[in-house]
Amino acid sequence: MATQQIVLLFTVCLLIITVGLTLNPSDLIGLGLDGRLTNHPSHVKAVSSDFGGVKTAEPLAVLHPASADDVARLVKAAYESTHGFTVSARGHGHSINGQAQTSNGVVVDMGAAARGHRSKVFEEFMYVDVWGGELWIDVLKSTLEYGLAPKSWTDYLYLTVGGTLSNGGISGQAFNHGPQINNVHELDVVTGKGELLTCSDETNSQLFHAVLGGLGQFGIITRARISLEPAPQMVRWIRVLYSNFSAFTHDQEYLISLHGRPDTHKFDYVEGFVIVDEGLVNNWRSSFFSPANPVKISSIKAKGGVLYCLEITKNYHQSDAQTIDQEVEALMKKLNYVPATVFSTDLPYVDFLDRVHKAELKLRSKGLWDVPHPWLNLFVPKSKIDEFDKGVFKGILGNKTSGPILIYPMNKDKWDERTSVVLPKDQVFYLVAFLRSALSDGDETQTLEYLSNQNRQILSFCAAAGIQHKQYLPHYTTQEGWKEHFGDRWPQFYNRKMEFDPRHILASGQRIFKPSFISNIASY
Repeated sequence: MATQQIVLLFTVCLLIITVGLTLNPSDLIGLGLDGRLTNHPSHVKAVSSDFGGVKTAEPLAVLHPASADDVARLVKAAYESTHGFTVSARGHGHSINGQAQTSNGVVVDMGAAARGHRSKVFEEFMYVDVWGGELWIDVLKSTLEYGLAPKSWTDYLYLTVGGTLSNGGISGQAFNHGPQINNVHELDVVTGKGELLTCSDETNSQLFHAVLGGLGQFGIITRARISLEPAPQMVRWIRVLYSNFSAFTHDQEYLISLHGRPDTHKFDYVEGFVIVDEGLVNNWRSSFFSPANPVKISSIKAKGGVLYCLEITKNYHQSDAQTIDQEVEALMKKLNYVPATVFSTDLPYVDFLDRVHKAELKLRSKGLWDVPHPWLNLFVPKSKIDEFDKGVFKGILGNKTSGPILIYPMNKDKWDERTSVVLPKDQVFYLVAFLRSALSDGDETQTLEYLSNQNRQILSFCAAAGIQHKQYLPHYTTQEGWKEHFGDRWPQFYNRKMEFDPRHILASGQRIFKPSFISNIASY
């Protein structure tokens, strides 16, 4: 080992001892790392916060791995250490409540290593092998060279593969292809014991299903084999408005029910959002909408003062341009939106998938991106969605949103219940995502305190109304909260943890399990 690396490792261990943890220098020295282990202040600071902007925690060191073996060596050192330390994998840092942070160990910067790992496309078998820290936008660029693309997406592509697969990975294609975790053939995973294992439906299947949607609790994903399909060239992107919630949800549920019916045209993407903000109603314009269709949104009489927007797409190739109009028209005739509120545009497939990044660049230019994001994502059962609308959209929110509110349905049979994700009991359930930004512009309704309190009100309303929702990207501060979240699947989740990460080394920022070497709960 190089002299400077030995010096660095001794420095890291000295830092660990200084802050009150007892970790022997031999736990890190001699690991034979090809990557870089550092405690430089700039590197530590870079991984100490996340997109949520609410919590910070400085790790004792940061590993920029050169390979999966580096990750395995580090985790094995933590597992075999007399005193122990935690290991948290970090992708693009898009978590909301410090899930990828730790103050008791090392953060593995998986995204930093992505530059040395290029996706490998297997055109004949219609799949691609990717590094766990690779961004989905880069995966897309690699597969498009072969005219292929992954089947299921998230709305934002600047997320890492390992990050979304540890949560689920959803967007408007989930009703059709299922979430991203249902489109994985195989994984390489470093368990909490430091074992680097390949797993799939056939090999190490318990680990495979545990890791998918497992919130990083059972292993660090270093490689994923993702299913592909032929990539369309173009997208017909349509938005229509509703003033009646029942008509809105009826049409959404009808559209997702078309999947699987033979010889039936269907849309490829179904989402929607809620408009409760008076400012959005009066100034509802963006680069999406055409000035040639100057509908006065404010003139629409919305029941309860709320409007709903259905967002749908139809994929096609240039050779299909003559038939796309007919297919879309046939589908639109079955919908009950407000007449004269059709906004439509055609654009390349890549531009549609990467649409949120363009909005990000605009917000960054205005200094509105790096602000706190007190997001709340819920899976709400179909049987309770009307009640949710009345109590939340038409009640708690008032007329200010401070950010988009997404709402769209999914079919439960598109989810593999062997994975770690927990869902509502209804066969159809809705994602309701409050994607708000906290601003310091003098408006009380846009502050972090106000929005966080509103999130608590929403959760309290659900509890009082008997709405048995499940959080997506869940966050709880007590193990009792987590037990309630997992319900009758908690014993399975716990047993998987004891099998694959018995010392509770991994992803301690989720606050599900206290690391076994931490005796003082206050420090956790």
